[in-house]
Amino acid sequence: MSNNTIIAIDGYSSCGKSTLAKALAKKLHYIYVDSGAMYRAVALYFLRNNIDSADHAQIEAALKDIHLNFHSRDYETHITLNGEEVSDEIRQMPVSEKVSEVSALKEVRREMVKQQQRMGQSKNIVMDGRDIGTTVFPNATLKIFMTADPAVRAQRRYDEIRTKNPDITLEEVFENIAHRDYSDTTREESPLVRAKDAIILDNTNLTPEEQLQFALDKVEKLKG
Repeated sequence: MSNNTIIAIDGYSSCGKSTLAKALAKKLHYIYVDSGAMYRAVALYFLRNNIDSADHAQIEAALKDIHLNFHSRDYETHITLNGEEVSDEIRQMPVSEKVSEVSALKEVRREMVKQQQRMGQSKNIVMDGRDIGTTVFPNATLKIFMTADPAVRAQRRYDEIRTKNPDITLEEVFENIAHRDYSDTTREESPLVRAKDAIILDNTNLTPEEQLQFALDKVEKLKG
């Protein structure tokens, strides 16, 4: 068992998990791993290569051709898919509409969980996702489960993407979030569920600064 610290942040889509995880990692000088970006990159590969989500042989073959890497630049975490920077493209609506379907696939989840566990073997990390505290790192040092009012989440997501996607409507974003919530919580493989020992953070009425302080307070208590 390694002595490194692992902070797992799980929760619903568009709750600001990555915003908190990035800020926390920066403050603590830990490595930030965006597990959601990994699933989005796989979804992008599937879209580009017309991978049939019902064809298990095709999925297995595709996963062997997918190589993901994280690198840090200007305090931002970037992801490459087979050497290509795709950090912006994976946030576009076509990928958002595909990612729940792809991330529900047993083969995809098992491969991504393996990669994520490798990342956490020797470094102090903050990782956010849907199943980090339950499946990926059930023995994480600290687990936070984030939630917020769906209307607030939709508005935040809309504000975030409308500059890059001006044709998008708030209704479309709200429907996408509702669909992802349903897919995430009902899928067979590693569904979104709060770990029994996770601390709930409802950030409906909290600023990013208040959320960061909440998390830092919990880390301080652990150091006790």
